[in-house]
Amino acid sequence: MRIVAAPQPLNSMHKSFLLLSATLGLAPLATAADLPPPFPPDTNQILERTCFQTGKAWSPDANLRSDVAIVYGIDAGLPQRIGTWRDRGYRIHVMTGVAWGEYQDYLYGRFDGINHEDEAQTERNGSKIGHGGDVYYMCPGTNYGKFLCVGVQRALDAGAEAIHLEEPEFWDRAGYSEGFKREWQSYYQEAWLAPHSSVDARWRTGKLKYFLYRRALQQVFDYVQAYNQKTGRHVRCYVPTHSLLNYAQWCIVSPESSLAQLNGCDGYIAQVWTGTSREPNKFRGEVRSRTFETAFLEYGMMQNLVRATGRSVWYLNDPIEDNPNHDWTDYRVNWESTLVASLLQPDVWQYEVAPWPERIFNGRYPRSAPRDERQAIPPAYATELQTVMTTLNDLKQPRVEWDCGTTGIGVLASDSMMFQRGQPTPSDPWLGNFYGLAMPLLKRGLPVTPVQLENVTVPHALDNQRVLFLSYDGQKPLSPAVHAPLAQWVKAGGVLVVCDADADPYLGVREWWNRDGNHYLTPRQHLFAQLGLDDSVAPEQYYRLGKGGLLWLHERPASLTTSVAGAERIVAAAKFACQAIGLAWREKNYLLLRRGPYMVAAGMDESLAAAPRVVKGRFVNLFDARLQVQTQVVIQPGSRQFLLDLNAARTGRPHLLAAACKALPQAANHSQLRFTVEGVAQTPAIMLFAAAHAPKAVMLAGQKLETFEYSAKEHLLWVHFTNEAAPRELVVTL
Repeated sequence: MRIVAAPQPLNSMHKSFLLLSATLGLAPLATAADLPPPFPPDTNQILERTCFQTGKAWSPDANLRSDVAIVYGIDAGLPQRIGTWRDRGYRIHVMTGVAWGEYQDYLYGRFDGINHEDEAQTERNGSKIGHGGDVYYMCPGTNYGKFLCVGVQRALDAGAEAIHLEEPEFWDRAGYSEGFKREWQSYYQEAWLAPHSSVDARWRTGKLKYFLYRRALQQVFDYVQAYNQKTGRHVRCYVPTHSLLNYAQWCIVSPESSLAQLNGCDGYIAQVWTGTSREPNKFRGEVRSRTFETAFLEYGMMQNLVRATGRSVWYLNDPIEDNPNHDWTDYRVNWESTLVASLLQPDVWQYEVAPWPERIFNGRYPRSAPRDERQAIPPAYATELQTVMTTLNDLKQPRVEWDCGTTGIGVLASDSMMFQRGQPTPSDPWLGNFYGLAMPLLKRGLPVTPVQLENVTVPHALDNQRVLFLSYDGQKPLSPAVHAPLAQWVKAGGVLVVCDADADPYLGVREWWNRDGNHYLTPRQHLFAQLGLDDSVAPEQYYRLGKGGLLWLHERPASLTTSVAGAERIVAAAKFACQAIGLAWREKNYLLLRRGPYMVAAGMDESLAAAPRVVKGRFVNLFDARLQVQTQVVIQPGSRQFLLDLNAARTGRPHLLAAACKALPQAANHSQLRFTVEGVAQTPAIMLFAAAHAPKAVMLAGQKLETFEYSAKEHLLWVHFTNEAAPRELVVTL
């Protein structure tokens, strides 16, 4: 792994990252300021707004017409697959798995003459953890990264503009292979400890897993950077990965936030979808799925991986999910929830609109039903999907306006959350140390921000935060460096609400707060010392510190998830913190966000007993395949809304408002509109135009269309036709 030299003198941020690296046993990292830009300025970059991933060659039923096709796999057939997409005008990225894949050449020694079967992730009983057959999750040795580089070279030779290395995942139940034992000896310079033997062994196992995939990824990033320097190209590198929250709940360790500081990492794809977000959590004593709320926090967590780092993040939306045993109604309702959750993060405007489009538009569900009862995608859903996918190209909007509860409130989360999930003493299974703090606020209409603890050392990372909740129950700070900027933030006017009873068994692991001359029983004590507080500080009191302050709730956050009273305690603490610094307190039973002409809204259940929000105007529901006009929108509990505000979209000239197809404008004037249109073959298309007059004619591929309707009252024109995968010209004569 290449070591990036530090500039002299070291700035405080670089010192923080060096300290974090030393804590993890890694080579020093560059800071965001030291690294080259994630990619050089590119006038064509604006075209990369939407993408999708596919393991197949181009086909009419996968023709989503996003800007980018991410072609999956680095096998010998990759160049041919790439060619089919490039020939149809797509920009090309390539994705491959990091943790697993068809990597038998490496496994059986055909790559380097060494058998690597003992690098398969292995459980306590000796079973290898697989993804089907002899496709195993790997414990990446030093040669594994070299093997991945060979496949990546195939993608580079085929002209890929970016490489995506997805899902660096190390299962919590793994850690028993001979390969892992060798890595343990090399990393810790001590004999391997069985992960389940103690909380200290479990913690150290997590840290090593975290390191190993970061090392493997850095090997590939370095390889691509060397290729760029040699060829003058600017191939980018991304890591598609689940959120920290999902990995922690699914008991998986992944490098997460640390990747943004690796040389050559340009950012992430946030792999958040129904399958991750329907994972149950506990709130007010009830364990159940809360897809929208969980997705909102997952997307927010991923956005905070890159905030202030100069990296970027794409948001994945999946119209179905990996589980094929749900019906189309279930898929649609949950997709709308995750889609709205992603749109309520206004700093992000790049989207992966679908993985595996073939399984969406070709699939028949539920698979658990008899074959003759399985249903193809409903035509209205196919239209709705393409309308939304097209609209996502327009979400980079300069005007953003919230109508919601108090903003500027965050909950700190550390990657170390993933280190405390296994035996002998796993943390709360419902991740109460996070959801116990975040869910009560989100349910009151506060767009709470998950804040990556490791990133607080980055300048400006906390600029938009006024109140922060923190617990070291279920997670620990990987470095003492995070405490100085937190203390500085408090003294500059923030309020830190610490919710911790000093009762977590993992407080006793061998770590910086009780090693190297430190004699703290908990990292909380070190934080309080940075704030100028000694051991006499008492819980349940507010301490004014500079322009801000500290409130210590002497509770384990998971205990607050068991009752209504527990949730109310968090809300009361947030309200008190806001009032202490003069921040206006607002509660709502909804979230509403305007992004340019678009309005995104979600009504909350388990919230305030208040009347639903009613918005009046002229709106088109983009979840409605008919794109009908609404003059009133009621944000009921559980409702999800993605709307085009017709009044905000008014331009005074005829123009396209929405389309369930790709519609590229050609030459136009006040009397004629011309577009090149294409979409997923044999799906219903609709195009909505603003037009002062009824059309004289609508022509598609030289043939007159009669399937249109015009509203003189609304000055709107709806044009209907069946999508084809080949481009055709549509002409509207006014």
